[in-house]
Amino acid sequence: MNRRSFLATAPAMLAAAETQPQPPAVTRPRATAGDPIEPVWEQGLSITVGPTKADIVGADHRAIQAAVDYVAGLGGGTVRVLPGQFRFRNAVNLRSGVRVLGSGEDSVCIKEPSVKTLLAENSDWYDQEITLANAQGFEVGDGIVLTSRNPHNNGVDIFKRTLIARSGKRFKLNQMLSENFWTNGSADASTLFALFDGYRIQGAAIENICLDGNRANNAMLNGNYVGCIFLRESNRIHMRGVTARNFNGDGISWQVCHDVRVEDCRSYDNAGYGLHPGSGSQRSVVTGSKLERNDIGFFFCWGVKWALVENNTMADNRRFGVSIGHNDTDNMVRSNEVLRSGKTGIYLRQEHGPTFSPSRNQIEANRVVDSGSGDGVAVDIEGVTEAVTLARNTLIESRQPASRIGVRIAKDAKQIRLNENKIDGFSTPVLDLAR
Repeated sequence: MNRRSFLATAPAMLAAAETQPQPPAVTRPRATAGDPIEPVWEQGLSITVGPTKADIVGADHRAIQAAVDYVAGLGGGTVRVLPGQFRFRNAVNLRSGVRVLGSGEDSVCIKEPSVKTLLAENSDWYDQEITLANAQGFEVGDGIVLTSRNPHNNGVDIFKRTLIARSGKRFKLNQMLSENFWTNGSADASTLFALFDGYRIQGAAIENICLDGNRANNAMLNGNYVGCIFLRESNRIHMRGVTARNFNGDGISWQVCHDVRVEDCRSYDNAGYGLHPGSGSQRSVVTGSKLERNDIGFFFCWGVKWALVENNTMADNRRFGVSIGHNDTDNMVRSNEVLRSGKTGIYLRQEHGPTFSPSRNQIEANRVVDSGSGDGVAVDIEGVTEAVTLARNTLIESRQPASRIGVRIAKDAKQIRLNENKIDGFSTPVLDLAR
């Protein structure tokens, strides 16, 4: 046997979990304090928000936030966003147990243009205020991002805050700074924020709504901080029928979030990633979505595990259709269309040495078409990646073969299994650099 086996292999079945004693099934549930199992109610708490003829009348983030907070204060329910255009100067903060339900493409949330200025005075880590060099375009209530070069370690500090009071160019913040923002570190402030932001929430949903980042009029900030939707340390969040477009950053990003579901969404024309499951996120499920004309369509960040990415389309993304990397293991990428990626269709990237490889992932039944330029690669497996299965994929190059490669396997990769793939139109169908 060679160190790699290209024989047909079936995935090993997981060992069955031990059967544990279970209580009787709940057949007649009642609403009991603290118990998540309760009856299916015919009607729940619901409130409308819109420019006219709504329970809360308004056409900006404040109206939607007021509705979200009202419903959350009563224990949860639905905020119905009526047709209209809503202008955002700050994020709407999602709350546990609240469902935001729009009216499809008729409910459009648009980020106002960003402005940026240096700080005119030093602010220390314990301060809760800043002084701006130029306050034009900044208003009380605005969401901002503060950026500075850390004077102690030369790193970059980035904090999100809200302006809550002012005297001229001097503004109070909603929270203390926690780091030093000094003028000798070129500290600055920008009106940047996510359109919908969720931090340490549970069981929320956002559905059937259009989010526009107004990319042409906003500065760039990466998906570790913002996006059309940005979630952090939150669980059981459901996004369905959401359009996330034109953000100068990511479309939808979730960091250290578990059991996130993204269904039938569309993320396109964003400067960053279409969908970005971030550091340590477990058990994400993404189905039926279209990720088009982003930098990367679907980006697995660090330590993303047990995700299912199925029946999606990643088309015309500038670099990669799918990128899997730093300690992203035990994921299933199945039955997706990965079309016309600028560099590589599906990319398993090597980061930070052998113990961080994207191992034990399954790439099955995907259709990858016309990846990269003249030396493009449909599926590229880097570094010391181990135990990856490519099964029943269709890799097609409809242009001239040129120097294009179907599957490229790095010299030190191990246990890369190719099973019943169709590879057509490439100058080199499989390039195994160990051979």
